[in-house]
Amino acid sequence: MDPTQNRNPVYDIVILGASGFTGKYVVREALKFLQTPSSPLKSLALAGRNPTRLTQSLDWASRPNPPPSSVDILTADTSDPDSLRRLCTQTKLILNCVGPFRIHGDPVVAACADSGCDYLDISGEPEFMERMEAKYHERAEETGSLIVSACGFDSIPAELGLLFNSKQWEPPSVPNQIEAYLALESTKKIAGNFGTYESAVLGVANAEKLKELRRSRPRKPRPSIHGPPAKGPTLENQKKIGLWALKLPSADAVVVRRTLTTLTEKPHGLPGLNESPDQIQKREAFWSAIKPAHFGVKITSKSLFGIFRYVTLGVSLGLLSKFSFGRWLLLKFPSVFSLGWFQKKGPSEEEVESATFKMWFIGRGYSEESLVSEGKTKPDMEIITRISGPEIGYITTPIALVQCGLIVLGQRESLVKGGVYTPGIVFGSTDIQQRLEDNGISFEVISKNKIQD
Repeated sequence: MDPTQNRNPVYDIVILGASGFTGKYVVREALKFLQTPSSPLKSLALAGRNPTRLTQSLDWASRPNPPPSSVDILTADTSDPDSLRRLCTQTKLILNCVGPFRIHGDPVVAACADSGCDYLDISGEPEFMERMEAKYHERAEETGSLIVSACGFDSIPAELGLLFNSKQWEPPSVPNQIEAYLALESTKKIAGNFGTYESAVLGVANAEKLKELRRSRPRKPRPSIHGPPAKGPTLENQKKIGLWALKLPSADAVVVRRTLTTLTEKPHGLPGLNESPDQIQKREAFWSAIKPAHFGVKITSKSLFGIFRYVTLGVSLGLLSKFSFGRWLLLKFPSVFSLGWFQKKGPSEEEVESATFKMWFIGRGYSEESLVSEGKTKPDMEIITRISGPEIGYITTPIALVQCGLIVLGQRESLVKGGVYTPGIVFGSTDIQQRLEDNGISFEVISKNKIQD
């Protein structure tokens, strides 16, 4: 029997893993849009293993108001496929907050792909994301299940930041390289989420599996980028933004490259389920203005000592993640090996409120497209843009995830029928940037300059 025939959604959104540390912040963000004028979110449920903890999460997220009686509590467990299949019949969309996704994510994606339920998550784990595409893309296309990972801080700012910078290169200028420089700031000392740290440990440990997966898959066309990639330094003092910067192996870079690859295959973006002529024209105009560029991410610090802490964390992960005893040490004593950056209990509300981020995008390219064909490979033009916003893991991530969810609910006819995709290619041509700006995340053009020799 076709599982898609059993779907009779009672809820617009179910938040899975709503009692986790990030999950409860996602609940708080979703409640802002529940049953408000012009919001497509009319019904919401929370799901997880422990109903008591879910109720506590709803109480916390509703403060100072009493919890809304219309929000239901559902029991579901990622180790129980039947409970996930039931969940998929009850809702239009699942927002999945249960990480690490390489451990807990596959059964949820499988249930959604099989049933036709839409799915968004906040994963920043490249191997999980690419494996989901390999395993479930065709089934999700058939059933009309739209599956999009990396809808949180990984990788919405990077994806939209690249698109925003690329759009500033008006013809005849073209970009060659766009590098993202991430600065994390706070007035109080803030500890990172243990789940993020655990995902990083497992990601390094399973790096070979990602290489194997890529070798096993057919090669996709590469984006056509003007000019050769510039070999930048691993460590630099970036004077334009007054910060030291360290090149980072990053999920953002992987996700952006996948978006640009899809764009190479589909230069006008993804056709929607039932678009109007106006929507088709808008989508095609948006994507025709996007020019691909080599992309990378660097983490920044005001001091070399800050960079030293990042290097120490990277070396610890690189050396110890490969052995089971090393992984045990890393996960048992996160505060020691991350020099205090990550701890099991997570940050307080005050610490979260004190934190912000800035992400600069420094684009270098050519004032005339013809310069490249004339053999001039040194860029002569630079465009700097910036995205800024509140704390990345518990405020920006829920804002991004919930706004993506509201677009899926309210604009489903103009989105692709189904399949496993990156957020940039699905949401890039929607009003996602305006929605983020309306919710405290800013996009700015800082400068456009000719580069002097």
